[in-house]
Amino acid sequence: MRICFLSRRYFPAVSGMSVYARNMTKALAERGHEIVMISQYREDEKGVGIYGGGPPPAETWMNVQGLRSLGEEQADDETPADFEKDLREMIATAEKHHADTPFDIVHAQYCYPNGLAALALSNKWQVPNVVSIQGGDGHWVGLCCGTHKQAMDAVLHHAMALIIGCTSFANEVSENHQIPLERFTIIPGATNTQQFKPTQALGSIKKPVRLLYHGRVDQRKGVLDFIEAGKILLDQNIDVKLIISGIGPDLEAAKNRAKSLKIADKTEFLGMISYKDAPEVYAQGDIFVSPTYAEGFSNTILEAMASGLPIVSTDSVGVKDCLTHYENALLTKPSAISALAEALKELIYNEKLRRKLVEKALREVETKYSWPVVAEQLEAVYLNISNEKIDSGWQSKYNMKNTLADADLSCRFRKDPHLL
Repeated sequence: MRICFLSRRYFPAVSGMSVYARNMTKALAERGHEIVMISQYREDEKGVGIYGGGPPPAETWMNVQGLRSLGEEQADDETPADFEKDLREMIATAEKHHADTPFDIVHAQYCYPNGLAALALSNKWQVPNVVSIQGGDGHWVGLCCGTHKQAMDAVLHHAMALIIGCTSFANEVSENHQIPLERFTIIPGATNTQQFKPTQALGSIKKPVRLLYHGRVDQRKGVLDFIEAGKILLDQNIDVKLIISGIGPDLEAAKNRAKSLKIADKTEFLGMISYKDAPEVYAQGDIFVSPTYAEGFSNTILEAMASGLPIVSTDSVGVKDCLTHYENALLTKPSAISALAEALKELIYNEKLRRKLVEKALREVETKYSWPVVAEQLEAVYLNISNEKIDSGWQSKYNMKNTLADADLSCRFRKDPHLL
């Protein structure tokens, strides 16, 4: 198949979506598919500061077309983000590639704005469409304003296939938007088990014990809770070092929290880490900590599983589907800082438990969450819808001729589009 893949973010932007897009497209190319990826990116100071940015790199296994999100970049206190402008540019770019060589299917990563583009292109080309729901599009987009509610309704009710990473996330989206659960096809996330591997004896730790947080530095991911829990352990004279890897909207807040708690000398900030260098980051940790409040499906948790690190995370959406308390991880409730510290303390002092959790996690990531396994499931979805009639009913829910002038400007993402 010739696949038009519409990506919300790709490298050099540091994001779970970048990781997913890279590994998914590579796995599909290895199965014989031809892929053209059209990826949004930002070059403005604010956008680059949150995720990293700039045009996406060329890849050997697919044709990569960068599309600068100028409509998002214009956002400030006075001027709202123009998602509608970026949507039109995405469609126009895809149409140029289709005119050269027709596509067989269009697959959007993220419901908005990419999912809307997929519906429009699918309808025009009369080819099937697939939309992957991966994070904020399921958690809060559509609950923010009338415009995005219309857009999400169009995509969720009329996309030919909705891919979502796990049951708990499907339940959340179903409840948020009154979408029947049978609309979703659950295909879990995956990781590159050849790239991420254990580098030390399973369950072993060093002194000081290295507690690793790797990912977007965002309070919604629990980074401030991580620092607070570290403070509790240090106050109990438990010898730990906190390692925070990544960038994000709360990087300065995290640094300030470590300073205010007087543990800056016990906390190391690694800054932006490329995906290529990520295995070296996991090698610096003894215990992986992900106190997240919600996920679509966490790439970093899968990477930590494959890297042989014992994990402490939360019993939250997108996590509890792949981690089970006392089986392959320890789980606490989101924002339960004291419980997080106690879970870490238990792992630090219990070598047998650490080894048990790691061994189970390694078996599961190899059999359930490797890309050859997941790519086969995704390919089956493509084939299943290949002869279905294109659903054009979405046009009654969203008018593709709408411009910024027609939008509900009360939306918080118009001011801070990087949060979408």
